[in-house]
Amino acid sequence: MTDVQHTQGRAEWVTTRDGRKLYAQVLDGPPDAPTVVFECGAGASRSTWALVQPQVAKFARAIVYDRSGMGKSPPDPTRTLARIVDDLCDVIDHYCVPKAGDRQQGHLILVGHSAGGPIIRKTASLRPNVVTSLVLLDPTDEGVDLMFKPSFRYMESAGLYVGLGLSYLGLVRPIANYAFKWMLDLLPEDVCEDLNREAFAPSVVHSQMAMSHTFLDEVKAFRDDPPKIPDEMPVTIVSGSQTGMAMGEETRKAINEAHEKQTERYSKGRHVVAENSGHLVPLTDVELVVDEIRRVL
Repeated sequence: MTDVQHTQGRAEWVTTRDGRKLYAQVLDGPPDAPTVVFECGAGASRSTWALVQPQVAKFARAIVYDRSGMGKSPPDPTRTLARIVDDLCDVIDHYCVPKAGDRQQGHLILVGHSAGGPIIRKTASLRPNVVTSLVLLDPTDEGVDLMFKPSFRYMESAGLYVGLGLSYLGLVRPIANYAFKWMLDLLPEDVCEDLNREAFAPSVVHSQMAMSHTFLDEVKAFRDDPPKIPDEMPVTIVSGSQTGMAMGEETRKAINEAHEKQTERYSKGRHVVAENSGHLVPLTDVELVVDEIRRVL
């Protein structure tokens, strides 16, 4: 199967400002259409967007990419928020900032899931003349006190070390294929093949661990110095509504309350609850996600 035939579009490589390579896939959409760039959650690859991206490509150029160490992108030992945001800015500059004599290619909407939420918020504050709208799907939020407690940090760290050990033993793939069979059943065959090739290597867990060393502290710092989002920029936050995946009722309630407060900070903020979803909104509420992206064009 060629890249052109792939569900998520043709393959391209984006060169970062320091010469690293990021793997991207592009579905062009209609001529002169807006551009949508998708940002994954922690430990996830472009495959997260395999159901949403083709639907968005009916009305926009839809671009997915792998952060360093995820999917097909080679690892990078420095996974601070600033470094990750710089990489997303490089993706934006590659696709959306006109070269000399070129015209700007329409509006740019950033869509981020989970940890991708803080990433796109910070990026929008650095590219206010390019980014026009944000859609955040069950995002990590500095208003959720539970995330910053030692018990949460311990569980996160323990889970990563267990995952690392299982990855070296070759056990992550069979466990994930069993635990997430429902998800794999939703995805196209070529995307499942990508996941089986890319998602379970020790290098992926190492990259996620590197990000975890600083990420929550950097998000917590948003309490005192939040990203500056222009008043005219629409910001939509979609919260999950269901529990599960180590998220009990107390945690879900705290997250959704933080999301509601976050939207109140924006003059064009909007809070939506995805009734069919827990945390994996891009997979379980595809139509809702697509509609919310279309709404902010």
